[in-house]
Amino acid sequence: MNNKFCSRFFELRLSSNLKSKIENRKWLGLSVIAFVLVMAGAVAEAQQPKKVPRIGYLTLSAGVSQPEEVFLQGLRDLGYVDGRNIIIEYRRAAGRTDRLRALAEELVRLNVDIIVARATPSVQAAKDATKAIPIVMAAAADPLGSGFIASLARPGGNITGMSNIMPELAGKRLELLREILPKLSRVAFLAHGGDPAHKLFVKEAQDAARQFGMTFQPVVIGGPEEIESAFSAIARERAGALIVQPLFINNLGQGPKIAELAVKHRLPTASDGALFAEAGGLMYYGPDSLPLFRRAATYVDKILKGAKPAELPVEQATKFEFLINLKAAKQIGLTIPPNVLARADKVIR
Repeated sequence: MNNKFCSRFFELRLSSNLKSKIENRKWLGLSVIAFVLVMAGAVAEAQQPKKVPRIGYLTLSAGVSQPEEVFLQGLRDLGYVDGRNIIIEYRRAAGRTDRLRALAEELVRLNVDIIVARATPSVQAAKDATKAIPIVMAAAADPLGSGFIASLARPGGNITGMSNIMPELAGKRLELLREILPKLSRVAFLAHGGDPAHKLFVKEAQDAARQFGMTFQPVVIGGPEEIESAFSAIARERAGALIVQPLFINNLGQGPKIAELAVKHRLPTASDGALFAEAGGLMYYGPDSLPLFRRAATYVDKILKGAKPAELPVEQATKFEFLINLKAAKQIGLTIPPNVLARADKVIR
């Protein structure tokens, strides 16, 4: 009886050990399979190409400009290289504001991750084309006055970026013109009707002219092809000086042509268009716009990393420059007072 019991006991023990070994092998096999599946998924994920962000760049300019180069360098400094880890889709209207809307809609159809819009007309076109894609303003004239944002501190929509507050500088330009021309009584303003901001420019300049007791002559044209006829109208009204909306210089490249016509009509000119004095204009007073384009690159970086445009405060220009072109003054028979020359950041001789 005892022998039978012992035999049965060992049989049960053997059976239990065998079952345990089978169970252990089963779990080991399942663990190995699970591990293989996890590793296979990780390898597949690693091999799958990451999505390269696409940046739309919307501009009136026909070709690459210095501000655009500064923007691209800003991106490179942050580690972004076009064609490597970002793709930039350029859309250039080549001076035609009427083309901007269609170009903005093209970028929306491409489903770009961000639209960088240079100047107010481009921002307006991008705004009309999308309320979902983030828009970074590269130096818009007056985003608050143009209705692009709710406030500087909290833009509130899909638009943020840089403001160069150009219309607000009208009073300073008139003040400088009055110092150069003490008897100045009538001033003309050349505006581009295709730029939504032109009304803001005209209003600020008109209000400033009223404060100085000057007669104000707005001359609103549709494009560069009307510049010569605009000068004829200004001459007929006997304006003593001309202020030029910066869009003509910064985005349309018309600075040299305007400067040439100003010499022909012996008309003192002023603008906040960058490089206007270098192009032959008499006077430039406005923001140093190049740092704004470098800062615009940081907004692209922040948005690509998850920041919301609605919560990114709009930055304003903080540095302003005053340039005088003595060669242009001599060509129109004008003498610049020494106290004005002393305040210039740069004098072109």
